[in-house]
Amino acid sequence: MKTVTVELGARRYPILIEAGLLAHAAEHIGPLVRGRTVAIVTDENVRAHLATVQASLAGAGIPSEALVLPPGEATKSWATLQQVCDWLLRLGVERGDHVVALGGGVIGDLVGFACAILKRGCGFIQVPTTLLAQVDSSVGGKTAINTAAGKNLIGAFHQPALVLIDPDVLDTLAPREVRAGYAEVVKYGLIDDADFFDWCEANGHALLAGDAAARVEAISHAVAAKARIVAADEHETNGIRALLNLGHTFGHALEAEAGFDGTLIHGEGVAAGIALAFRYSVARGLCPPADVERVAAHFRVAGLPDGLAAAGIAASGARLVEHMRHDKKMAAGTLPFLLARGIGQTYLDRSVDLADVERFLDREPR
Repeated sequence: MKTVTVELGARRYPILIEAGLLAHAAEHIGPLVRGRTVAIVTDENVRAHLATVQASLAGAGIPSEALVLPPGEATKSWATLQQVCDWLLRLGVERGDHVVALGGGVIGDLVGFACAILKRGCGFIQVPTTLLAQVDSSVGGKTAINTAAGKNLIGAFHQPALVLIDPDVLDTLAPREVRAGYAEVVKYGLIDDADFFDWCEANGHALLAGDAAARVEAISHAVAAKARIVAADEHETNGIRALLNLGHTFGHALEAEAGFDGTLIHGEGVAAGIALAFRYSVARGLCPPADVERVAAHFRVAGLPDGLAAAGIAASGARLVEHMRHDKKMAAGTLPFLLARGIGQTYLDRSVDLADVERFLDREPR
């Protein structure tokens, strides 16, 4: 088993990574639940993993109840948030209890936010079942739901007490979901670790093909990088944690334009957004064109979109920038962008003119 710790003082918590971990999840969940009934929230796609976790709990004499929700981004809504909170209240969940979020990023974000507001905050445990959730959204305490105005605009910082990552669950994912999660893996190399991007170029095909060692290495490296950044800037106040948003400003605009209907899923939006961020950096004279070609080529080889055309987005620059204006990072009318001086050299730029971004997007192929 690999263990990575998110160092947040008294709120520090471990991330445990091990093949087959779900089958003995009770060993790690048990000490946190005080012998009470464990509430598990999951979705229809994860029923097989739910059975594994509940069997482990039952074997340890720990009762559990499960709420199974529809899959997809539409589940991160006001209506489902109310449904989850009402269900937890009917179960009598207390502040000292820990709710289990078993699923991908949608479930983790939704359940984490419900736990942040239920009785002014109760505990929760992340058990991510997608690659994207394992390397990114399950770690760091960002929780949220979507609204008509945009993605993740209503939420809170609320750290889990424990993260359990079982790489074996990735064998049950559709290849598209694995590819989408891989975009977030690559992101860590592009932020500040060019050597890890080299590793991705050499080993990404093995990871996507199901190589167990490559998956453990990628997950461990990614969560260690995120844990380090979160510990340095938990609430994204000094600019360090903002680096994790590489590609997301562009990507969220693409997702919003696609309507969160599954035609463009989050990791695909991130991949296209990262490629756009690098190309915009070239347009501003910041980044060598050769680095952009490496990034775009790697995404293409991985089966991920590398721009507007590949993402199926035909909207104008003005329309995409309008989506960006709803970004939660807007401050005094200014939107910070993650730009790059090269691979592994991402930085936060607070001087970007959205009119310039609009002109750049209008020049992009569709």
